[in-house]
Amino acid sequence: MTDGDLKLINIVYGENQITTNSLTKSNVGFNLEHAGQTDRRLRSLTLSIRRYDAVWWHCIQTEDRTSEAVISTLGFKELGPGSSKVQGVRWKRPSDIAGDPQFIVGGATRTDICQGALGDCWLLAAIASLTLNEELLHRVVPHGQSFQDNYAGIFHFQIWQFGEWVDVVVDDRLPVKDGELVFVHSAECTEFWSALLEKAYAKLNGSYEALSGGSTTEGFEDFTGGVSEMYDLKKAPRDLDKIIRRALDRGSLMGCSIDITSAFDMEAVTFKKLVKGHAYSLTGLKEVNYRGQVEKLIRIRNPWGQVEWTGAWSDNSSEWNEVDPSETEDLRLKMEDGEFWMSFQEFLRQFSRLEICNLTPDALSKDGLSKWHTTLYDGSWRRGSTAGGCRNNAATFWINPQFKITLQEEDDDPDDNELACSFLVALMQKNRRRERKVGGDMHTIGFAVYEVPDEFKGCQNVHLKKDFFLRHQSCARSETFINLREVSNHIRLPPGEYLIVPSTFEAHKEGDFVLRVFTEKQSDVEELDEEVSADLADEEHLTEDDVEDSFKNMFQQLAGDDMEISVFELKTILNRVVSRHKDLKTDGFSMESCRQMVNLMDRDGSGKLGVVEFQILWNKIRSWLTIFRQQDMDKSGTMSSYELRLALESAGFKLNNKLMQVLVARYADNDLGVDFDNFVCCLVKLEAMFRFFKAMDEEGSGTAAMNLGEWLTMTMCG
Repeated sequence: MTDGDLKLINIVYGENQITTNSLTKSNVGFNLEHAGQTDRRLRSLTLSIRRYDAVWWHCIQTEDRTSEAVISTLGFKELGPGSSKVQGVRWKRPSDIAGDPQFIVGGATRTDICQGALGDCWLLAAIASLTLNEELLHRVVPHGQSFQDNYAGIFHFQIWQFGEWVDVVVDDRLPVKDGELVFVHSAECTEFWSALLEKAYAKLNGSYEALSGGSTTEGFEDFTGGVSEMYDLKKAPRDLDKIIRRALDRGSLMGCSIDITSAFDMEAVTFKKLVKGHAYSLTGLKEVNYRGQVEKLIRIRNPWGQVEWTGAWSDNSSEWNEVDPSETEDLRLKMEDGEFWMSFQEFLRQFSRLEICNLTPDALSKDGLSKWHTTLYDGSWRRGSTAGGCRNNAATFWINPQFKITLQEEDDDPDDNELACSFLVALMQKNRRRERKVGGDMHTIGFAVYEVPDEFKGCQNVHLKKDFFLRHQSCARSETFINLREVSNHIRLPPGEYLIVPSTFEAHKEGDFVLRVFTEKQSDVEELDEEVSADLADEEHLTEDDVEDSFKNMFQQLAGDDMEISVFELKTILNRVVSRHKDLKTDGFSMESCRQMVNLMDRDGSGKLGVVEFQILWNKIRSWLTIFRQQDMDKSGTMSSYELRLALESAGFKLNNKLMQVLVARYADNDLGVDFDNFVCCLVKLEAMFRFFKAMDEEGSGTAAMNLGEWLTMTMCG
């Protein structure tokens, strides 16, 4: 596999348009007004459930359950305050909508999910698939909730978010217009579990409008904690029917869609009533005897609850007349309930993509083989320090976060003559839906895998630099960079050490991510980052006799009669010197930066620099100038923020990603440039802090203890 220029794909699954005609400006209140608090994402699901119990008990004790909500959560643009589309909606409790409201009627089924005026078919397709697995459903929709027994006006749902299960509590008021629910609703007009689940998911993502447009895999994963795979049906594997059958047997969730070629295709209905750019659930696969041959049929559901396929094997098509009634008894569907059958071959012709969510890592392994092992890492891309973009960005790709996986044991596959290790890499970006209200959306993301060279094998605290990536090609990678929440890929490689580099397609795109690695055999996965250290030269022990006469004469001219250089004089001297170097761009040294230099070099506590102290500082600045010019690759007079990391390493400082983020924020300009004066200030600060720490850590343990006075001395003088 060669790298070359990487290509990106931008796709949309499900509607990305708000289709409601008229919504109101009203306060929803995802906040729990009775308890006077909002629930937060909690690391411990047990703790969050206990908190729900406390809130529920508070609500039980509160008679008034009809107070006005305090926060509008319909949306931010099409459904935002002041929009013409927010007229006429009122927030009502189910008891005000139906005479005898029920949480679930006759068990949760696929027909309980009918799409409303919001373009979240991708989510509803996932919910519909969830109803096929009762155990999964009741993990998301906990038992024991109703509008009768112990009713408190609130309900809770458990949703997986980026590696943890979160208990989401909502009150039961729902948006209503003209007496009907605006968004998702059940075919049973008295049933409300699906509408409340949609509200909980909207709360988690910031608003209802944030749910418009998406991929079914996103909903799949948030309801299962599983990992998804995507198949291009135009390049479908030969055994796709077996893949689907195994997935159905395991209870995996599945969705399918038809790609659009332009925005005009969104929700376009084909001649035979399939909807483009729309997310469907795949709910069944059966075989029937038809005209003496076996015909594979696949069952699909439109979350709209209507608009069905009208071709062969549709609800009332003639093909059913030629199948033995004993075979079709459990296959025939209600007319216009949103669910329909079609032949498997027709499915491959009509649909573009299939998404399968494996419920647990165990489901990824072949039948009868050992369980998969899971590792999860949280990471971030930060502009100028860890957001290097894809391999196309040769100068910055290396600054992305790096993770090493060590594969030691081959797969247990007796039919495979190749000794290889299987693993799956899944890269998921976090919280991007919440960014929509400020104009953000999904980044285009992907990853690359490299074999670790011999000289770096076994190393833990090494962040590989630009030269490595210029000389080596990836041995595996995500199939494409795409604007989905998650990209994943199955990979088989010989035993060894490999480097995983997750990135956005473009450089300098900020975001947080979760990297999940699933391996069939036990393996080691770790983040590669520098161990913070400084190779500081011993401080120069010069005397006046060591200072050359020419330097003394220059110093006397600069310092004046008192033979010491103050902060003000140092500022004048340095700015006069750098102004003569036309190859340097600088705004000039500030009083603050000069004060830091004096603090670093002032050995006698005078607050000024004597000739020896100034000589040592001058030597440092000349050395740093050499480094600056070496790392200013394009000779622009400034260093880029990613060149800063290499320059600091040349000066003896090894810093991790978090520290680099701090330094870039402090010393780089808006264009991520670092001029000479800021480079010197950065080095002065680093050296002062390292030397102070070293003095406090007398035993070299890596831990320093200090009292309040010492802490204040360090921070106030630094």
